[in-house]
Amino acid sequence: MNNVASLPAAGETVAVNPSKRTQMDTVPNTPLEQVPAIFEQARKAQAVWASKSFSEREKHVRKMRDYIRDNADELARIVSDGNGKTRFDALATEVLPCMLACSWYGKNAARVLKTETREPSSLLWIGKRTEIRHEPLGVVGIISPWNYPLSIPFGEIVMGLMAGNAVLLKVAAATPLVGQAIERIVAAGDLPDGLFHHIVGSGGQVSTAMFENGVDKLFFTGSVPAGKKLMAQAAETLTPVSLELGGKDPMIVLEDADIERAVNGAAWAGYQNAGQSCGGVERVYVHESIYQQFVDRMAEKTRQLRHGAPDDQCGVDLGSMTTAKQREAVARHLEDAIANGAKIVAQSQPVGDQDGEFHPATLLTDVHHDMTFMREETFGPLVPIMPFKTEDEAVALANDCTMALTASIWTRNIRRGRQLAERVKGGVVAINDHLYTHGMSDLPWGGPEESGIGRTHGPEGLMEMTKPKAVNWDWLRAKRNLWWYPQDRESYNAIRNAMHMVAPRSPGDFLRSAGKVVPAMVKKMYLQ
Repeated sequence: MNNVASLPAAGETVAVNPSKRTQMDTVPNTPLEQVPAIFEQARKAQAVWASKSFSEREKHVRKMRDYIRDNADELARIVSDGNGKTRFDALATEVLPCMLACSWYGKNAARVLKTETREPSSLLWIGKRTEIRHEPLGVVGIISPWNYPLSIPFGEIVMGLMAGNAVLLKVAAATPLVGQAIERIVAAGDLPDGLFHHIVGSGGQVSTAMFENGVDKLFFTGSVPAGKKLMAQAAETLTPVSLELGGKDPMIVLEDADIERAVNGAAWAGYQNAGQSCGGVERVYVHESIYQQFVDRMAEKTRQLRHGAPDDQCGVDLGSMTTAKQREAVARHLEDAIANGAKIVAQSQPVGDQDGEFHPATLLTDVHHDMTFMREETFGPLVPIMPFKTEDEAVALANDCTMALTASIWTRNIRRGRQLAERVKGGVVAINDHLYTHGMSDLPWGGPEESGIGRTHGPEGLMEMTKPKAVNWDWLRAKRNLWWYPQDRESYNAIRNAMHMVAPRSPGDFLRSAGKVVPAMVKKMYLQ
């Protein structure tokens, strides 16, 4: 079965290699007038798909996993060429997590989404029995970003499919060829016709078309301003949304930290993907007693890094940024920081032709929170380091932000780190590591405040792909409930005494109240 619709061109989206500024190909846009038909196909296919068992759905997802395994090098190349990240980055942070997602959601969806039986919450409901069912939403829309153009949308696709939904995908305009690669992965799953569609075109036009055609939920990953616009648009139709937005993620290095590990972690989480990771390190706070030692070692690491065009030989550590617009935004943040007293301590070394969207990995000191790039998301390879004196000061600095997606604490004392984690804002707070939990399919991903709404990944992500339904029945088969008509003083007194059963003053109070309630219940429910 062919599960990806073949659509004629209606305008085109151009695919550009940002590390070379060369056009790779064009992808036909989806005619918006075809969106209603796409929804109709998706709803018909979803009805078939929802009737399948979890084990049957898993078989299809395993086929996708095997395709990813067998085509991993090609997928890494497509991501690298389209996004600008290195081949190693693409393989480790994009391709591998897709395989892990197939395995975990395929294996665990049945357990997470199984029907749950709930016991009565009070003696007053003694005859009631309840099942909580997690039903598919129907047709879910996914609008994904360019910074992780494969792993972000694909994990959500697998969650949506395993929960029993049809999926409509809109990838970022900067990475259309990755969208086509996802089409091929999903096609390998041999799904019912129309269950999955890849829609190409303007993000604003596609999201509007999704809302107008009754998408059951929209999953969006992107900037805070774009997320707020989508949320306002969704409010018009009361369409639920899941928004994974920005991060201005702090790293706190305590005086007892393993400095070598902490420096290596800061370099990885700060510079990986040219700093274009919403869960990457954007601010580093180091205890004053080890501050200079940390800065010196971090400077050495930064100078050793090589930035340049990705190649199959893995000859560079950082690739290019993905868009000129983002590179220019990073340059403005750096210019503002320097104008306000920041100092560049070290930068990575260029390798080969630099006629691309490159920005060197840049280490900065003498920074403070009046600088724009210490408060707004930079989304680039700038790592600022500030000293602190006390834990209270470190926590205050870390929490001085509206985007709390992730954070990390570095200490040899895990107990101390866990205690401090209670005080630091973040959807994920890691100890002695950073920028890896997005690849752990069993953990929720998302954050409070302007980092977004809802969670993807893990059991929480699977639940986001469903709507709960309570099915309740009464096995006592009484003629009426105590609170039904007719209303009289005897029923009133029974309800009043029942309140003493719910919250008795003493065991004796409970027994006395029960002695009055039970006869009244029997009389009204069975004898009248």
